[in-house]
Amino acid sequence: MANKEIEAARTRLSDAKGYLKIDALADKAHALDEQMARPGFWDDAQEAQRISKEASDIKETIAEYESARQKLDDASAAFELAEEDEAFAQEYEQGMAELARMLDALEVSSWFSGRFDRGGAILSINPGQGGLEAQDWTEMLYRMYKRYAEDKGWNVTVLDLVPGEGIGLDKATIQIEGKNAFGMLSAEAGVHRLVRISPTDDKKRRHTTFAGVEVLPILPDDIEVELNPSDVRVDVYRSSGPGGQCVNTTDSAVRLTHIPTGIVVTCQNEKSQLQNKEAAFRVLKAKLYEREEQKRQEEIDGLRGDKMDNSFGSQIRNYVLYPYQMVKDTRTGMETGNVDAVLDGDLEAFIIGYHKWKATA
Repeated sequence: MANKEIEAARTRLSDAKGYLKIDALADKAHALDEQMARPGFWDDAQEAQRISKEASDIKETIAEYESARQKLDDASAAFELAEEDEAFAQEYEQGMAELARMLDALEVSSWFSGRFDRGGAILSINPGQGGLEAQDWTEMLYRMYKRYAEDKGWNVTVLDLVPGEGIGLDKATIQIEGKNAFGMLSAEAGVHRLVRISPTDDKKRRHTTFAGVEVLPILPDDIEVELNPSDVRVDVYRSSGPGGQCVNTTDSAVRLTHIPTGIVVTCQNEKSQLQNKEAAFRVLKAKLYEREEQKRQEEIDGLRGDKMDNSFGSQIRNYVLYPYQMVKDTRTGMETGNVDAVLDGDLEAFIIGYHKWKATA
């Protein structure tokens, strides 16, 4: 049994070396190191940063593969020693369990081969049908994604939080930076449906409400987006969201309106108007880039997922709190009864499940 486990793991590791193109990555890393060692490399700081990040990402992938290879060697040695000393049996079991997690992570990483998959994401949540309930649901989803990202060690920056009418949020936009953040979170783009007893309903009736999640890539600096400044109306106003004293007492919030398309972007959570303006233009450029991509291709879900109405029948996932408790993904069929854990950010199984389903569909 154990020998078969080791051989199966060895096969998975060999497959990983192939689909990750480890040998080619090693050659690429060496070439980038030589390029970075040349005089004048940092004369073009923007290009130098891009190359440095590419080299760092490549080396991280190679290091993850090498760690898995070493773990397999250690587990194999522990198995052989366990025949003479049972104390090594536990070490073998633990090593194989850790190796399985490493190989899963390598497999997941291989799914993200899109142009922006390995970079950061801009995630926006907007209420759909359901009135005040939808605003409360928007805030619940905001907390869920924020906790998920933080649990993964990703950096989360709040770009815009617009309070609802007395409850919840009328809009939430966050920037999430981390390895494969956009690739992973693209699984969440779409409509999310909540069924529960409304906490605002005195008669304790069951309510169904919706919120839409949009996921855009953080565009690298080398991506050119045609944007005429004269096409953008810039309005500044006083922040309406929670925050420090400076945020709420100065006209630091920024609203951009792209006149040709009607796209409106707001950002108010940074303390300075300049920072909010920069963040808002970053979001606007991502939206315009996505718009152009949609014109070029029919299969738009490579960036965002299918565009659907923010209402019943179009949801990608149901969150039922009453009359029973269940979260179920309508695409993959994956479900769990631990609703509290999901709403607290335990989304990994659903996100990995979606990408596995997509990769094998």
